[in-house]
Amino acid sequence: MSEDEEDERGGGEGKRWSPDLIGGREGGSGGADPPPLSDQVLENVLENVLQFLDSRRDRNAASLVCRSWCRAEAQTRRDLFIGNCYAVSPARAVERFRRVRALVLKGKPRFADFSLVPPRWGAGFYPWLAALVPAYPWLERLCLKRMFVSDDDLSLLAKSFPSFRDLTLICCEGFGTAGLAAIAEHCRHLRVLDLIENDVEEEMVDWVSRFSTTSLESLVFDCVGCAVNLDALEALVARSPSLRRLRVNQHISVGHLRRLMARAPQLTHLGTGSFGDGGGGGGEVEVADLRAAFAASMSLECLSGFRDLASEYLPAIYPVCANLTSLNLSFADITAEQLRPVIIRCHNLQTFWVLDTVGDEGLLAVAATCKDLRELRVFPLDASEDSEGSVSDVGLVAISQGCRNLRSILYFCQRMTNAAVATMSENCQELFVFRLCIMGRHRPDHLTREPMDEGFGAIVMNCKKLTRLAVSGLLTDKAFGYIGKYGKLLRTLSVAFAGNSDLALRYVLEGCPKLQKLEIRDSPFGDAGLLSGIHHYYNMRFLWMNSCKLSIRGCKEVARRLPHLVVEVIRDKLEEDDVEAVEKLYMYRSLAGRRDDAPPFVEIL
Repeated sequence: MSEDEEDERGGGEGKRWSPDLIGGREGGSGGADPPPLSDQVLENVLENVLQFLDSRRDRNAASLVCRSWCRAEAQTRRDLFIGNCYAVSPARAVERFRRVRALVLKGKPRFADFSLVPPRWGAGFYPWLAALVPAYPWLERLCLKRMFVSDDDLSLLAKSFPSFRDLTLICCEGFGTAGLAAIAEHCRHLRVLDLIENDVEEEMVDWVSRFSTTSLESLVFDCVGCAVNLDALEALVARSPSLRRLRVNQHISVGHLRRLMARAPQLTHLGTGSFGDGGGGGGEVEVADLRAAFAASMSLECLSGFRDLASEYLPAIYPVCANLTSLNLSFADITAEQLRPVIIRCHNLQTFWVLDTVGDEGLLAVAATCKDLRELRVFPLDASEDSEGSVSDVGLVAISQGCRNLRSILYFCQRMTNAAVATMSENCQELFVFRLCIMGRHRPDHLTREPMDEGFGAIVMNCKKLTRLAVSGLLTDKAFGYIGKYGKLLRTLSVAFAGNSDLALRYVLEGCPKLQKLEIRDSPFGDAGLLSGIHHYYNMRFLWMNSCKLSIRGCKEVARRLPHLVVEVIRDKLEEDDVEAVEKLYMYRSLAGRRDDAPPFVEIL
């Protein structure tokens, strides 16, 4: 079991402690024995106190004090987070934590999002489900991320937990609309069904008409690629007075969207479907009519979607712009000219996602208006290395000057300078997350042609709260020296096409004591760099290395010296020409030892 950046809520009910339960030595013989059940009284007191601890890190710290504290903490934990499904066996988890009502479970490493983890690698949900069913009949909430979940899994889940009310699936695969139909039909108390970036199999099953709940609070299905029963969806929305979040897929036209909004004026989060005039039916919709629908939905705080955007419909959202705290335009091919009339009305925006098609001019408009922006993500329309990106150091500098409360930034670009990154570090010193992705390999400062060492060095020097960093561009070992010296709070580091030698990796592994997750691809790090972290790997959640200079001999040496670390060598082909070279290495700590479901292309050392 492992930590993550975000806190989870926990709680529980322990027996109330009464002062008169503490027997005194007064009034009795001087050699009186301690009161009976004193250990039990202490545990009751502990349980009563621990139920007020919400932070997982605080709970984990409490569980390490002694055995009685460990028992008391386990008895009061209601929310369980497991950052790697192979870090602990399902049986061990349910044996220790017996009162869990909510579970977050993660599977594949993050690089699976970039197709770097081969299909059928693992992370199946069924072994966990088989353990959860008898152990937690009262389970209410479940969040799965990067897991393989079948329709049969969802059907068993739906029929096994009578009080189940919250299911969130993120970047999962293996299931289709038949499994969703089982959840909708059998989970009569369902409040949340959020499907986020999943690979959903398109089966011809009308799952929306199966809902039996009237308590729905959140329904997110923008990743479902097939059409849904529009009449059933409208009826479901109409009979869900508590619905606050609705994100629909691209098969919902603006005409249907207007009808849904009329049924649910209480929505606070809305993900539009196709925001254009083509396809989907629903009849012709005038901009004025759609604008009236938004004007009647003044509770809206978060907007997303905008697929197949027709810019003439953008004025329809003007009435709610002043209330928005989050706007996601990452699916909208929008220009600066189209963005400007929208963004100048969004003075309260705190989260903004957008494509790089807005260019530096669009980011200048954001910087001039969104003074309380906390999170910015700029994605590429074309992620290829030789694409012509539309944002650059100019946009980054503008954001840093106008949005000084920024806490998190993800920025894809083709051109960057050390000066721009240094300016960001000086103006936005409250940053927790800085992810700069300079597309193309080994891109230097595009003005001076120098490595990007000083820019990233400034980030780790000046942003003292930084916990997550992604580096790219032309970087030498010097940049990693800065990271090791100043990145004392770093928990996640992602590296691509960077570094000169093993010394870079050594700087990081020896200098970042809180490092939990290290992701490296296409960098010149070999066995010496890998072995420099022997002292730290037990404290990390995982290490992923892809297309580096590792050998099977170096990986075996790590496995020999750290027997409780699982060392997986992943091959793209069962028979490779160079059996000594390691294409992909995935190492993680585990209380369960080596897994028994590894496919043939995975060798566990």
